[in-house]
Amino acid sequence: MSELIVNHLSKVDRVLAGLIRAAGPYRLAPDPDCQPFQVLAQAIAHQQLNGTAANTILKRFVTSVGSGAFPTPQLVLAAPVETLRAAGFSFSKIASLKDLAANTVAGVVPDCQTLMQLTDSEIIARLTEVRGIGRWTVEMLLVFHLGRPDVLPVDDFGVRNGFRLAYGLRKMPAPRALAAYGERWGPYRTAAAWYLWRAVELERRGILPEPPERVRLPRVPRVRRVIRAIKAHLKKAKRRKAVLQAAQAKKADLRKPLRLAARRARVAVTKAKSTRGRT
Repeated sequence: MSELIVNHLSKVDRVLAGLIRAAGPYRLAPDPDCQPFQVLAQAIAHQQLNGTAANTILKRFVTSVGSGAFPTPQLVLAAPVETLRAAGFSFSKIASLKDLAANTVAGVVPDCQTLMQLTDSEIIARLTEVRGIGRWTVEMLLVFHLGRPDVLPVDDFGVRNGFRLAYGLRKMPAPRALAAYGERWGPYRTAAAWYLWRAVELERRGILPEPPERVRLPRVPRVRRVIRAIKAHLKKAKRRKAVLQAAQAKKADLRKPLRLAARRARVAVTKAKSTRGRT
């Protein structure tokens, strides 16, 4: 299977082909022990902390709340805030852990067997409902625990930096532009991401190959530009509407004397007929 993936990526992208030759065989092996609640709880603990600090907090969490085993959602819901604070969690992370536990009990965050039956987009939509869980966190779950083959985490710093290094770019690629370029790697974008992570390692060792060709990322309209264009269009439409309403009002004002004269003429005719009838 890995040979099929490597051949496909090498065929559709010359730069990636050189990176693949330098990095060697594709060696991503998903963790067979997939427990979504535990994985996401650990991800919450690691947010904005280095690995050592996060692991220390998790160790206290396991000891104080789980009595030596990783706590269940029910134990997290029952745990006092003071206990979680003593383990080292901030109030924001405590709220995220409680929300994760509640959503797990409610079935929004299902077990691994149920997740396996859902599509990538369905999993992202469901799990990002949890407070503190973003798209990147779910994508890491998809890649390293569920073994999904076509995930490209374009917001990941390592993936973006690896692309910059491997493709000889001066600036970091924008996530939307990287996503558009990465369409050619489907349906094996997970492997492409894995090789981009390897590009950073090869650069540190000084053995990253030079790109055989210059690559231009596709131009993707920025969201702000699109919003500005929409606002400008609405403003122009509003201005046109105001001009039209003013013209219609002016037209109505011009017609008013004519309608008044016509009304007076009808009254005069009616009076004349009435006079003739009496005589």
